Amino acid sequence: MTGDPIRVLVADDQALLRGSFRALIETTPDLTVVGEAATGAEAVDLCRALRPDVVLMDVRMPHMDGIEATRRIQGSADTAGVRVLILTMFDMDAHVFSALRAGAAGFLLKDTPPADLLNAVRVVAAGEALLAPAVTRRLIAEFARHPASEPAPSPALDGVTDRERQVLTLVARGLSNTEIAERLHLSLATVKTYIGRLLTKLQARDRAQLVIVAYESGLVTARAGDR
Repeated sequence: MTGDPIRVLVADDQALLRGSFRALIETTPDLTVVGEAATGAEAVDLCRALRPDVVLMDVRMPHMDGIEATRRIQGSADTAGVRVLILTMFDMDAHVFSALRAGAAGFLLKDTPPADLLNAVRVVAAGEALLAPAVTRRLIAEFARHPASEPAPSPALDGVTDRERQVLTLVARGLSNTEIAERLHLSLATVKTYIGRLLTKLQARDRAQLVIVAYESGLVTARAGDR
């Protein structure tokens, strides 16, 4: 951002929580709440009208859940630039995986410390995925529980070089950029360059979607130790 505050839409069916998130966000000058939604449908409509930078999206809401709302927001040219940060009560919420596939930039627990939540909004607004290695490993656990029946190499990987495949494999295994650099004896800047190329070639929004592509293409399969 260049000086204007990051514009946030809060979507949660509980008025008390919406108010709490608003009060927290408004405590810092670089963030501002531009609207509140009590349902997924309202969130979609407000995103079209207000074009927020980030949506704090509850998973479970009436009339349209957060997953479908995320899918519609990310699937529309009018709101494709809106970043969605999923809020959930449980770190192993089965809906989180579906939300990431729908285009969410990441997820947070509702009891995340206030400073961490504010920082997460900044990270997502900057175009980064809020997907720490520990979260990636939870994604891997989901693949282990619900593997694709017959994974096949994806045509999308045809233009990916051998070194890029190595990097993609390690991303899908939950390694951080620093860990990948150490494993492959590369500089951190080089790893970031490879990941940038992968995002472009695979038309992935962020690191979360790279993990999904790696597993769905069959490049990586869940191992017993990932469960």
